[in-house]
Amino acid sequence: MKINDLVTVKTDGEARREGVILAVEVFQEGTMYLVSLKDYPAGIWFFNEINSSTPDSVFVEPRILTKK
Repeated sequence: MKINDLVTVKTDGEARREGVILAVEVFQEGTMYLVSLKDYPAGIWFFNEINSSTPDSVFVEPRILTKK
């Protein structure tokens, strides 16, 4: 995923929230994404772990566009 990609993020609520990537920082343990959300247009950082055995450590995923 890269800057300006449309993504969904896992937050405390049940439903994933849609946003846009503003910045990406890669670390040895994973990748940080600064994501602009409707309520937080300046962005919030989310961390995706590398080599995790569970999906619980993946907070940012590409937004899948569905055909109508």
